[in-house]
Amino acid sequence: MSPAARLRGLKPDWLNDPKVWRTEVLAGLVVALALIPEAISFSIIAGVDPAVGLFASFTMAVTIAVVGGRRAMISAATGAVALVIAPLNREHGFGHLVAAVILAGVFQVVLGALGVARLMRFIPRSVMVGFVNALAILIFMAQVPEMTDVPWAVYPLIIGGLALMVFFPKVTTVIPAPLVSIVVLTVITVAAGIAVPAVGDKGALPSSLPVPGLPDVPFTMDTLTTIAPYAFAMALVGLMESLMTAKLVDDITDTHSDKTRESVGQGVANIVTGFFGGMGGCAMIGQTMINVKVSGARTRLSTFLAGAFLMVLCIVFGPVVSDIPMAALVAVMVMVSFATFDWHSIAPKTLKRMPAGEITVMVVTVACVVATHNLAIGVVAGSITAMVIFAKRVAHLAEVTAVVDPDGTTVVYRVTGELFFASVGDLVGRFDYAGAPEKVVIDLSSAHIWDASSVAALDAIETKYAQRGKTVEIMGLNDPSARLHGKLSGELAADH
Repeated sequence: MSPAARLRGLKPDWLNDPKVWRTEVLAGLVVALALIPEAISFSIIAGVDPAVGLFASFTMAVTIAVVGGRRAMISAATGAVALVIAPLNREHGFGHLVAAVILAGVFQVVLGALGVARLMRFIPRSVMVGFVNALAILIFMAQVPEMTDVPWAVYPLIIGGLALMVFFPKVTTVIPAPLVSIVVLTVITVAAGIAVPAVGDKGALPSSLPVPGLPDVPFTMDTLTTIAPYAFAMALVGLMESLMTAKLVDDITDTHSDKTRESVGQGVANIVTGFFGGMGGCAMIGQTMINVKVSGARTRLSTFLAGAFLMVLCIVFGPVVSDIPMAALVAVMVMVSFATFDWHSIAPKTLKRMPAGEITVMVVTVACVVATHNLAIGVVAGSITAMVIFAKRVAHLAEVTAVVDPDGTTVVYRVTGELFFASVGDLVGRFDYAGAPEKVVIDLSSAHIWDASSVAALDAIETKYAQRGKTVEIMGLNDPSARLHGKLSGELAADH
């Protein structure tokens, strides 16, 4: 390979391909425009100045573009984080909020280093589908206030924006349709003097860059104990939302991401954000969908530029951005919600084939998210439901069959299935203690022992036979089962 070719291989995609560069730049601009009203809204939820949410979105996006593990994913101020830390700001003030953001970042770095990302493999597909559908519903619901009690002109503007995003890509895909929609609707409303709610109505945009500094709190144990519960909750919610979003982007782009790096990166981004006086955040699913699914971005450049453009738009082009009608951004987000929803999952043909348990898990996930407006709660509830359904299904798979030797001196009980707390509940009752011959063999060659409950059940069976003067031989244990049985057998009785 020539030195020039080797150098090209080291360069990011956007430096090698002008088309990729254009896509990434325009995607970053669209995302930046969509971030502004959301960041302001989340600032209001957290009870802080709009500039705090905008600064957080800037520092989160720029930092995660460098240290994150999932390319093209957008991290910024989010509603989930705002809901967690709002009570802290309300009761103890802004200084404690900033300190909690920094501590949450530290927690995320530690959790990421400990391998919390590996827990993602325990989240079933039905929970993931429910998560995606709930997300789409939340994105749409967030737009409803912008469509109620508004001037009638808002509705044709939204419809026009949706029409542009549907039909413009048929003309050309060089410029992202959402950007065209935003520009066209802004020009129409300003030129025609149409009085509709605009971005500027959400709050004042900042006029200067954020300045780093320490949180204004006493550095005492009392402060630490006050902020720690909020910081830990924020760390967990932020990591769960970010890792779920990363998995979603993996599926959409058919590429792999480093979840451990992403976990640590989220922590670093929150630490940086805290020192710059931001409210913290995590992956933003709606804006990530705009970036990846609608605009076609695939590299870190779009994430970095989303944050950079956000500050440029606020500081340099504040008056222009303030005139963007909210209807234009509502149209973009409505389009995102429809594109995000997994319509195949609710098709009658799919529902007929899907096991009832899988549908239940999906519905529980969606219902919990929509009811609480917290994606983390929905994922946890859905995963627990899936575990219960799985345990109940597997519990019925432990079978016992008995074969008595022709001479009548030995009976062999063959146990088949997975032995764990749910399946061994009635195992003791499946043996004939009074009518069995002198020797009893329990063949576990087609079974597996998973926990202490199974060992305790086998001990109980041996004890019942021993009380009747009969001997029990357990045979056929595979290596892991034999190790667990050897370690715990005889140690689980109440008098030990």
